[in-house]
Amino acid sequence: MRLLYILTVFVLTFSIHGNAQNKKKQDTEAIKKMCGCYEVTFNFTETFNYSKDSLYKPSETKIAKGLEWAELVENDKNKISIQHLLQVGDPSKPHIVKHWRQDWLYQNTDFYMFNGDNTWNFVTKPKAEVKGQWTQKVYQVDDSPRYEGSATWVHVDGKSYWENTTDAPLPRREYTKRSDYNITVRGNRHEITEYGWLHDQDNAKVIRENGKEDMLLAKEKGYNTYVKVDDSRCQAANDWWVENQKKWALVRSKWSNVYGRNQNLSLESKVENKPLYKHLFADDLTQTDDINKTIESFVKK
Repeated sequence: MRLLYILTVFVLTFSIHGNAQNKKKQDTEAIKKMCGCYEVTFNFTETFNYSKDSLYKPSETKIAKGLEWAELVENDKNKISIQHLLQVGDPSKPHIVKHWRQDWLYQNTDFYMFNGDNTWNFVTKPKAEVKGQWTQKVYQVDDSPRYEGSATWVHVDGKSYWENTTDAPLPRREYTKRSDYNITVRGNRHEITEYGWLHDQDNAKVIRENGKEDMLLAKEKGYNTYVKVDDSRCQAANDWWVENQKKWALVRSKWSNVYGRNQNLSLESKVENKPLYKHLFADDLTQTDDINKTIESFVKK
């Protein structure tokens, strides 16, 4: 009887482990399906207004299109990193813009959670809370932090999707025009589709002040479609990355050092009257020491 019990426990343990590994494989395959060349359509519209100001004006509906290359820059056992590049302008001689980056970490416990005013609070979660989950860490064009959150990839009824709600800075289309709120509570859904993938968003525009309850100003719908096209259409972006990837590897390495300090992070908005991305996008900034000094100059002590 004891032998039978041991065998039963062994079989169950093996089965559970095997199922977990199969699930993780499904997860990684879904994440990596976001790589490649895509025709992207960005759609945003304000849906509900909660302002008490009778003169309140909602943001204009925004629709933009572009060609985007998503490059797999890291593919480890528990980490997948995807760099996005926009390819714009004349198709015969396109201009390449380094866009956002998304890192996916398996069962990650360390987070930098946005809290307004260019500040991110370092938070550690218990292992049990993130078991089987993937953290999506989203970075700005200069690889500084943006927002992150943890959730489980779901594979059911032929669908694969991941959903999370987290605090984030205002998007560029908003912070250049709006100053009446300071937090975007982002409801993110990434879903793999027949045409490519979908970034579906239900966002809240929130006013946060110390010592006060958050005030909801408005809600917003985002519906961004990534339609897969032949990779050859993004050849210019691919070539640009081959030429520039060493520099941006140095940038990521310095940021990893900053994040590895595991403490609250507050960044300057400008140094020498320029935001960080303008410093880092300079063609003559290529040396490790110069990159490190530039990034460090934005980190408030």
